[in-house]
Amino acid sequence: MSKFLVGYARVSTEEQDVTAQRDALAALGVEPERVYGDHGFTGRNKNRAGFREALAACRAGDTFVVTNLDRLARSVRDAHEIADDLASREIKLIISGSVHGPTDPMGKLLFSVLVMISEFEADLISMRSHGGMKVAKANGRLRGKQPKLTVKQEAHLLGLHDVGKYTMA
Repeated sequence: MSKFLVGYARVSTEEQDVTAQRDALAALGVEPERVYGDHGFTGRNKNRAGFREALAACRAGDTFVVTNLDRLARSVRDAHEIADDLASREIKLIISGSVHGPTDPMGKLLFSVLVMISEFEADLISMRSHGGMKVAKANGRLRGKQPKLTVKQEAHLLGLHDVGKYTMA
């Protein structure tokens, strides 16, 4: 039996909400104060503060819990590095309620297959998104994020900055 369950929740954009993941982690037995999270980071981004904090909070005998494999990592290499690091520190890994057994041949095989499928799925989503953006751009419908300032407002602020009346933080 592990000493503590440490949970990790992640959403890819600032607009998304981790409530569903937090609820799922609570249903898996993770105490709310032991859930770490990140907003606005994809699984491909390795530099996630909440993820680093969650890993740092784990000690030998603890269990690291994520609701889905894609919350952990988006590539086969990253997933294996994370799982190997946890195993070397004697930390168990639970994904969607299933325990990943890094020393069990069947557990290793299942984990590898699931990671490959997850990476494949992420690549397909990316490919379709880029294809859709190309079509939208060609049809004049993709314009990107609209600027908050008009060209005139931006020029005015830059003019104020140049004469020292406005400083940018």
